Amino acid sequence: MSRLTLALDVMGGDIGPRITIPASLKALEYDPMLSLLLFGDSQQITPFLSNIPKALAERLTICHTSHQIENNQGLTYALRHSKGTSMRLAIEAVQKGMAQGCVSAGNTAALMGLSKVILQPLKGIQRPALLALLPTIEGKYSVMLDLGANIDCDAENLYQFALMGSIFAENQLNLVYPRIALLNIGEEEIKGHQAIRFAAEMLEKDTALNYVGFIEGNYLLNGKVDVIVSDGFTGNIALKTLEGAAKNVIALLKGKSRHHLLKPLLSWLMSKLFSESYQRLKSINPDQYNGASLIGLTSVVVKSHGGANEQAFSNAIKDAALQVRQQIPQKILAGLEKY
Repeated sequence: MSRLTLALDVMGGDIGPRITIPASLKALEYDPMLSLLLFGDSQQITPFLSNIPKALAERLTICHTSHQIENNQGLTYALRHSKGTSMRLAIEAVQKGMAQGCVSAGNTAALMGLSKVILQPLKGIQRPALLALLPTIEGKYSVMLDLGANIDCDAENLYQFALMGSIFAENQLNLVYPRIALLNIGEEEIKGHQAIRFAAEMLEKDTALNYVGFIEGNYLLNGKVDVIVSDGFTGNIALKTLEGAAKNVIALLKGKSRHHLLKPLLSWLMSKLFSESYQRLKSINPDQYNGASLIGLTSVVVKSHGGANEQAFSNAIKDAALQVRQQIPQKILAGLEKY
């Protein structure tokens, strides 16, 4: 592994330093070649760094900030009042070359807006998108975007999302000619709003991309396609629905339900009908899939869930480090030039 430095907005998220600092230490323990710049209120940060090993302390730098962007602030207000905030300074550290990537669990719209202004989209990209990996029932992954960065998208935006998603899947999942689908309310060509239908026409004409048609929400986790494309409004709802359903089912199977009659009945049925899949489902840890990438930017930016726990935020840091080492932005730019 190569040495690298990441800039963290440790004030972002629902809980802030109580989660992000222990998570940072976990990431440093996992990756001995990683260094972190911690942007946030030093008075809130330092209590969590007492008595840590010297080897870890040497790879941590506290960058004091007195302000932060709140999750409930609108985009315009957040951008206008972003000067001196932990999120903005973390992004600016990447711009200045102090770090090679940024991680935040803060306001998604503000993170996207600031990243676009400060780091800039890749040449030719109209709108960067929020991308994540979805686990499939086959034990593999699918790429899904956009997951909330762009609420309203036209056909050209969706086409570019498909292009970026395909390049990302080729590099992150080692796929050749990844299968691309547009998330829609039906598989028929006449279904969906105009932008989706026009995007489908554009993708069908591009023989360099492996477009296979529309996909419905009930097939998102079955591995039918490798890249799932949607606007940010639809994608965000779909993702959160999947996450909520998965966590509830897993909690039920692991004995956390108060419904004493339903739990043993469902567990018995699952174990008898789907023995192999049942054991795999019980072993799933949803925190493993925390972290979405702001794809289409000149540098790596990873958005963690606001409610992420220590392990989940630590995984987001690991994901950002991996993308930096794999040079994902550079590969996307090179890939764009091919199409």
